[in-house]
Amino acid sequence: MDQAERITWLRQNTNLEALSEEALGAIAAAVQEDTIQENRRLVLEDTQPDALYILKSGRLESYRTSKNSLARALSLLPGSILHLKELLLDQPAEQTVITLSECVVWVIPRLEFLAIAQHYPEISQIFSRQLATELDQVSAQLSYERERQTALRPYLVPKVKRGILGSSRYAARLRQDIRKASQDRKSVLIFGEPGLGKDNAAALIHFGSRDRHEPMIKINCDTLQASGAELFGRAGGKAGLIEWLGEGTLLLNNIQELPPELLDKLVKLLETGEYTPVVREGDPPPARRRCQARIMMVSEKVLPALEHKGLVGHIIKVPPLRVRKADIEAQVQYYLSLFCRARGLPKPKVAPEAIRRLQGYDFPGNLTELESLVERAILQANGAAELTEEVFWSVSTKAKRFRVNLLNLYPNLRKFLRSPWYPDRINYGFTLGFFAVVVAILMLGPQSRERNIALTFFWAWWWPLILVAFPFVGRIWCAFCPFMIYGELAQKVSLWLYPRKLLPWNRERAEKWGGWFLFGLFTLILLWEELWHLENTAYLSGCLLLLITAGAVIFSLLFERRFWCRYLCPIGGMNGLFAKLSVTELRAQQGICSATCTTYQCYKGGPQKGEGMETGGCPLYSHPAQLEDNRDCVLCMTCLKACPHRSVEFNLRPPGVELWTTHKPLAYEVCLMFLLFGAVFLHRLPEIEGQFGWDLDLDHFGIHTGVSVLALMVPAAIALLAHTFTRLTQQSSKPQPFVELAYGYLPLVLGANLAHYLRLGLTEMGRIIPVTFATFGFGRANLPVAVAHPAVVAFLQAVTLIFAFWFSVFLTQKIARQPFWRLLPQYLAMVAIGSLIWKVVVGW
Repeated sequence: MDQAERITWLRQNTNLEALSEEALGAIAAAVQEDTIQENRRLVLEDTQPDALYILKSGRLESYRTSKNSLARALSLLPGSILHLKELLLDQPAEQTVITLSECVVWVIPRLEFLAIAQHYPEISQIFSRQLATELDQVSAQLSYERERQTALRPYLVPKVKRGILGSSRYAARLRQDIRKASQDRKSVLIFGEPGLGKDNAAALIHFGSRDRHEPMIKINCDTLQASGAELFGRAGGKAGLIEWLGEGTLLLNNIQELPPELLDKLVKLLETGEYTPVVREGDPPPARRRCQARIMMVSEKVLPALEHKGLVGHIIKVPPLRVRKADIEAQVQYYLSLFCRARGLPKPKVAPEAIRRLQGYDFPGNLTELESLVERAILQANGAAELTEEVFWSVSTKAKRFRVNLLNLYPNLRKFLRSPWYPDRINYGFTLGFFAVVVAILMLGPQSRERNIALTFFWAWWWPLILVAFPFVGRIWCAFCPFMIYGELAQKVSLWLYPRKLLPWNRERAEKWGGWFLFGLFTLILLWEELWHLENTAYLSGCLLLLITAGAVIFSLLFERRFWCRYLCPIGGMNGLFAKLSVTELRAQQGICSATCTTYQCYKGGPQKGEGMETGGCPLYSHPAQLEDNRDCVLCMTCLKACPHRSVEFNLRPPGVELWTTHKPLAYEVCLMFLLFGAVFLHRLPEIEGQFGWDLDLDHFGIHTGVSVLALMVPAAIALLAHTFTRLTQQSSKPQPFVELAYGYLPLVLGANLAHYLRLGLTEMGRIIPVTFATFGFGRANLPVAVAHPAVVAFLQAVTLIFAFWFSVFLTQKIARQPFWRLLPQYLAMVAIGSLIWKVVVGW
């Protein structure tokens, strides 16, 4: 290339085109062409440049290193001039320059260029003009940035407060969603309950993206004008935040509070990426402007206007703390570090019991509530080295009040309930054989009750004792029930002889019809008992026990676990009904179960894990953390043995508390309850004849059957009549359904049955020794007998009925939550039924 061609190239491709022909000629004559290979350093920053470089062809990259941030590289194309300013001002090089490809560079040595610049002053003049222009541009840019910062400063989000803490699958999924959203510039909607730090999640997305150096602002939507002038600006007037923001991020907080008019504008902005500044009424609409900002939104719910149109690129749900209880410990440790570091305090440890208590709480305020709770706990601990559960006193719920965990109070009780003795060794070492002996004596021994110990044991021992046990230990009889022991034994033997998969439970159909099946079966048993005098006929009582055992065995051979026990057993149905009144309950700490447990061995069964033993799982398919009704727990303690986390509790509680807190009424249970109510009248038909002077002709089978059915219906008829009267007198307000209020009669039902069987228990129970001798053909003379005086029996029956009546009144008030006078018809019905029972059981 000759000199003329070099001059032409310099004039066309560099910023030296304003120089005179002579000056360009001097520069063209001084250049030395040099070829430099790829990836070679041409210039080192902070060193004195030894030449002026003009890039003829190829690509260069310049950058300056920084200790505080990443180096920002600038690509240089042909025509770029290096070191013009440094040589004229005698300064070191500001940037390092490397070759990105093979480059052809024109080089003018330092001294030669300075000589040319001294001979041609216009070179310095051109440089001065360029420098002045750049200074004006920088000044204008600084002025714009100053105005921009002033406009954005009240809304700026300076940094991320914290990351997503925890190792649960919810925390991992949230981190993954945030990472995915930070890889592009699509709009984002983050929703979830209050107190979850959703705006912090949005900050994580922004500061984790390539736009981290751009500003991020947060605007509360409930403070915006309906016109949206703050966001979009005014035509011909003040600029809006979107314009000031440029390529930054706009975070709209609580968009569910956005005015409807502004929501429509936001929808259009997301649809088109454009917006229109606000104009005064009557003015022509201005031209639409392009939005360069990234839009993020935070809400407590997904808005249909945004979801249905698919306008949002990323929709992220922040899970509430109650489902992330595995992360609570990490959150607590973080807040402890944060609070203690800010105040210069030593960081205390947190007791495992305190963590478990926190995990047992649902935190309606989520992370905000947890943070304030930890802060208060530190202040309350007053410098203690360990935070115990007492300092978290506010973490309690109404459902957990007035509970005492007996397993913590009595460690030996826990040890016994987890031992092989409970219940397996008792069941298979004693109950299995004892039941067989009882049935054999019933079938083969003397048939009258005064000469058959098994008959006396069944009617005078078992019934009173099990009724007395219900208020204390609920459905514990089912843990030792001989019917199900034989069912389980048949199930194990059959699977050993003929390996197969047992049928799963059809829960929907069983829940719908199982209760009515056991109600019908109990009705037939009561009628059979009355019409065929089962209590005085040994072999018929034995047949009854064998029939119930046959049901347990048959369904155990067909279905897995205790299907008969859960849905079909009439005795189990009665036990589950009265167990609601118990002062004890088996439950589990929901926080520990949801935060720590991943195997659900208490429910499904499984191998030994930690201190948890190998079990086959809950026989009733009840998870202890989800139990809300004593009806669904037989206190077999399988869950206590299986749990490796010490989550299972055996609590002392207010009697019947579930009936006014978590209870769900069932129609078949109400029918069964009134059936058991009527059973007292059924068993007392001879007393009814004597007390009222009626001749019921009970020797006639047909009449006896009809009278028995009527006796069973009496309490239900009185209760329904009272409820009907209540509905008629309260037409202005909607009364509660009968199926809910009927559970108020439950204590009176239990008390009436107990009062009935007290006579047998306090008289015939004391004749066990002579009856035992008579059973095996020995004489009964001079054998000890313990029989209560009739006055004592009557007194205890009366006390039982009085206590049961007032407990029913109390329970009805708790269930109904209504003024006393509005429930007066039901209380009068209780008085009527109670008076009838008093007359036929106690006597006047």
